[in-house]
Amino acid sequence: MAILTDSGRAAVATAIKAQAIHLAWGSGSVDWDVTPATEDVGTSSLLAEVGRRKATQVLYCTPDPLGEIVVTEGRFSISETPTKYLYVRFAFDFTDAQDATIRELAVFVGTVAKATTPVGQDYLLPEDVEDPGQMLVLEYIQKLQRSPQIRQQFEFVIQF
Repeated sequence: MAILTDSGRAAVATAIKAQAIHLAWGSGSVDWDVTPATEDVGTSSLLAEVGRRKATQVLYCTPDPLGEIVVTEGRFSISETPTKYLYVRFAFDFTDAQDATIRELAVFVGTVAKATTPVGQDYLLPEDVEDPGQMLVLEYIQKLQRSPQIRQQFEFVIQF
């Protein structure tokens, strides 16, 4: 069996980086407040999507114990050359999903908005989405109650 080399993984990261990348968030299930859900690699959609935001930043990065990017998986530094790691940041607006309860997050590539969606609209409601694209990353989180006074941000480092 052939192996996928680091340069091949960097090529996959480059192909992903060239696509539209969105973070979808959803309310999930109230049952998860009592019994936390477990992510399943076969999942392709959120249980109860509220909306999705286009990525604010997409950069190559490398593991670095002194790096400026800090995520739950560790620390990373930005790289000017393609690597097998992509840093993706999403900054939701104050008005996105005001007062919604969020329990699930997923990074999607290839989201296509409906033709009726205004050009440049970076936050999409479920009814604005023609094609959700493909889910790359799924994470269930502790219940988060949205507030219009807080600008929610999420960061991920995705390894290919």
